[in-house]
Amino acid sequence: MPPAGLNREERFEAEALPHLKALYGTAYRMTRNSHDAEDLVQETLLRAYRAFDGYTSGTNIRAWLHTILYRVRTDAFRRAGRAPRTVEMEGDGPAVPAPQEALAAGGEDLVRALDALPEAFRIAVVLRDVQELTYEEIAGVLGIPIGTVMSRIHRGRALLRADLRGRKP
Repeated sequence: MPPAGLNREERFEAEALPHLKALYGTAYRMTRNSHDAEDLVQETLLRAYRAFDGYTSGTNIRAWLHTILYRVRTDAFRRAGRAPRTVEMEGDGPAVPAPQEALAAGGEDLVRALDALPEAFRIAVVLRDVQELTYEEIAGVLGIPIGTVMSRIHRGRALLRADLRGRKP
């Protein structure tokens, strides 16, 4: 929590700006393009700054910023007249998780596989496994039920495992 007596701009810099790198990472995973990610983060920070008087200091600013980021992305889709594509999986996917050593050794493969996920699954997995948000926080960010969050993370991870093993889910 920032020291008392700071003005709005100083509070915003102290609380929001330390999360810039995490926001950019999430935005890049959403857009798969550095310029679009920069634009998305810039618009997110602009909206966050405008709404900062409504933010309660000391609460979860990471989840608040990621909610804004997701809404900015969703608004961009609406303006473009399209929506993220989802894919139904056949079955439940692999029951056994891949060994952690194999995942750690294949960094480039993991990035490629993550980028290949359908957006709904990719965003949920990134928010959970990269940004380390809780299921409840992700549900709030995405505006969906927690069961849907759990399903998307499960299916996204299953698609990742299948891709990393070189086979279809």
